[in-house]
Order: sequence, then structure tokens, then C-alpha cells
Amino acid sequence: MRTPLEGKAAVITGAGQGIGRAIALRLAADGADIAILDLNIENAKRVAAEVEALGRRAYAAVSDVSDRDSLHAAVEGAEKELGGFDIMINNAGIAQVLPLLEVRPSDFERITQINIGGVLWGTQAAAASFINRGVKGKIINASSIAGHTGQPVFGVYSATKFAVRGLTQAAAQEYARYGITVNAYCPGTVGTGMWEEIDHILAERDGVPIGASFRKQAGGIALGRPETPEDVAGFVAYLAGPDSDYMTGQAPLIDGGMLFI
Repeated sequence: MRTPLEGKAAVITGAGQGIGRAIALRLAADGADIAILDLNIENAKRVAAEVEALGRRAYAAVSDVSDRDSLHAAVEGAEKELGGFDIMINNAGIAQVLPLLEVRPSDFERITQINIGGVLWGTQAAAASFINRGVKGKIINASSIAGHTGQPVFGVYSATKFAVRGLTQAAAQEYARYGITVNAYCPGTVGTGMWEEIDHILAERDGVPIGASFRKQAGGIALGRPETPEDVAGFVAYLAGPDSDYMTGQAPLIDGGMLFI
């Protein structure tokens, strides 16, 4: 039986752990070869081995998504190694837990360079490759529920995720004439290392036990459980596959029922 992504290849940033790793493994299971780009080459290599164990080709490379030249070079390396690619997933990102009064220029610059710059540079690299090769590719960007509703102490993080939605809409319109689609995914409270870090910061700030903030967030999910990286990966697989071919410029929530907007 033919798998949905058989004969395709995907480039995924921040794929060495968490949601990125889950996306890499799901797309590999669906038949795609995978380029794993990550700041940590050892993590990238481990995920590459997992992809290869599923019978797919894998390429692991270091990439700093905040650096345009670094990311463009990594995407070009993936294209060469895999013989082209059809799917670009700009997944890499960081969180930031700071009241707006406490944000300093260095805080602002770091998160915007990664969360916004990484999506912009990845979109550029993928679009240039797709147009040059005549590929009707797919660009898929990581936003968040915080990109739909601004949240206290996550103000600049929320702003970056709103920006991802704006870039997604603009790119969808610019590249539609080439048959390239551009969409985003907006997870909620996902049990990953990122949320562990957030939980520790909130515990210290609010004087609550470790795990209390995560449980409070998860308690507001209609489906009654925290989100897993695999939940997100399943939706991204839909965006990467043929069933979403007529969808572009969208940023749907995949949050288990946290926001209803």
C-alpha cells in the first residue's frame, strides 16, 4: 500500500527533540525522507538513526535558524543530500516567560531572531528552492495558541507567534502562483522540554510547586489531557500530505480544546 508521503522529502528545523522529533518520525512513517536540522548535532543524529530505522533516508545537520546564512546553507545541504525536497517545516522556536516591563533589548532580539527570523529565513530558502526546481512544495510554520490570543508574561512570545501567522498569510499569497502552499500549526500545552522549562520558571516566580503551572494549563483542555508531540505531528502530517493541497494561508489550532475562536 502506498503511503501518503512516499517519494517525498521533508526538511525540519528544531527536529532534534520534542515536537520536531515527533514530526520527523511521523513523516518518515508516512513515507518521507527527512532532513533533521538542529543546533545540537548529537540530538539530530539520534533522530536521524530513528528515521533510518523506519526505512527512510535521513540527513542530520547543524543549523542556527536565527542566522540566515546558516539556515540557507543547511537547507541547500539537505537538498543536495536528499536529491531535492518537497516539504519545509519551520518548527524551531523558543519560549520566553517575562512580564512586559522586564523585557530588555537582548531578550527581545533573541526570541524575535529565532521565532520570527527562523520562519522567514526558512521560508525564503524553501521557496527559492521550490521555484528554481519547479516544485509545488509545502511550507509549514510553527505558531501557537499564543499566536491567536496574547497571554500575560508571554507577551513577546505571543507577539512572535502572531508574526508567524502574518508571514504565513503573506507567503501564501506571494507563492500561490507557483503552486506552493504555506500554512501554520498552533499547538496548545504540549508535554515537552520547553514546557518543563516554562513550568520551572513559573514555579519560581509564583511560589508554587513544580508541575502546578503545567497542571493548571492542562486542566483547561476540553479533551481532558495534556497534548503530546505526537498529537501535533499528526496534524502536521495532514498539512504535509496531499489532502491539504487546496489549503493555504491558514493557521489552525491543534490544542485539544483550549481556545474556541
